[in-house]
Amino acid sequence: MKRLDTSISPVLVFALFVFWLVLNQTVAPAQMVLGALVATFLSWSASALRPLQAHVKRLDVAAILAIVVLIDIVRSNIAVGRIVLGLAGREIQPGFLEIPLELRDPHGLAVLAVIVTSTPGTVWAGLSPDGGTLTLHVLDLYDEGEWIRVIKTHYEQPLIRIFQ
Repeated sequence: MKRLDTSISPVLVFALFVFWLVLNQTVAPAQMVLGALVATFLSWSASALRPLQAHVKRLDVAAILAIVVLIDIVRSNIAVGRIVLGLAGREIQPGFLEIPLELRDPHGLAVLAVIVTSTPGTVWAGLSPDGGTLTLHVLDLYDEGEWIRVIKTHYEQPLIRIFQ
């Protein structure tokens, strides 16, 4: 009989603990103790629900990726703002785009979905059953090749280095 991995994630415990204190709007010692207990219990109980554990191999690449994503989100906000205000200077062409993926790690794919969806102007529209093709909706699909290059070089390649 295979035993479930019920290890506690320190990151999850810390995040839940901070969330508890923010929700209670206090750093009273009793609330800190209670928050630590609740966070530890929730992390332990949630670990049984996760059959696959994420294994981050390159934290340095993850930090650089976070900076790249932040910059891309700012750029996309400006671009979408220009579109909304009618300042794009050309006709907007929304559309769907299929991007071939090499990334297969489920945690990496989940992070890619969060990145793509949190970037204004793009939405993760689907993943093929074999996991090899991402369908992306783009608010302004002016150059398919450029979009594919950006997704693959800015996001997919770093995620492969982080998770695979």
